[in-house]
Amino acid sequence: MSLNVLMVSTIDFSVTNPAAWGLALIVIVVVSWFFYRYFAPDSWREWVGAGVVQAFIIALYAEMYGFPLTIYLLVRFFGFDRESASTNLWSTLVGFGETGMLVSMLLGYAVALVGIGLFAQGWRQVYRARQNDRLVTDGLYGYVRHPQYTGLFIALFGEGIIHWPTVFSVGLFPFVVVVFTWLARKEERDMVDKFGEDYQLYQQNVPMFLPDWGKWREVVAESRSHDGPDGP
Repeated sequence: MSLNVLMVSTIDFSVTNPAAWGLALIVIVVVSWFFYRYFAPDSWREWVGAGVVQAFIIALYAEMYGFPLTIYLLVRFFGFDRESASTNLWSTLVGFGETGMLVSMLLGYAVALVGIGLFAQGWRQVYRARQNDRLVTDGLYGYVRHPQYTGLFIALFGEGIIHWPTVFSVGLFPFVVVVFTWLARKEERDMVDKFGEDYQLYQQNVPMFLPDWGKWREVVAESRSHDGPDGP
């Protein structure tokens, strides 16, 4: 069976089977709920960041469970001749078929889970600090100044770049990083206004998003910690 026939069969199934689009909708809602559960936008800047991530989520899972646009375009316009076109982009490009799909899926999920842990635990820590109106510099915040954003980047990279890369997820990922870097810098200006020299000293000693290379194991371990209340 030729690649084009395989691709047409996959696309026909995605377009004509309501269950596929229903599954895409369910996954989009669940993942979006989790995101907004821990990232409730307040300012218009935060809504911009949330909107970009929402677009990433919709584009990713609509293509994963609905219409496989990226692989379709590669097949139609670049003439790839692989029998693994019904799997993900990486296995199609390198020709590893179902094995490549399985490897990228497991690796992508592992990376995404680390990111989710960082995102959730960072939110817990900053929530507790805000309740006491104090500057948080311990836990994950002792390794990076914005562990929530670090976790978000890692989760999106694992799911949208490693596991299921698409034209939209690969294109939007750098934009997500730029938007949240802009948002983080605005937040840091506010923190300097509030905490003054204490926060400036913290900035000098702790990286913004990426911990020191030798600290990653400790960061991952800290992301799994559940000490103290989890907030609302």
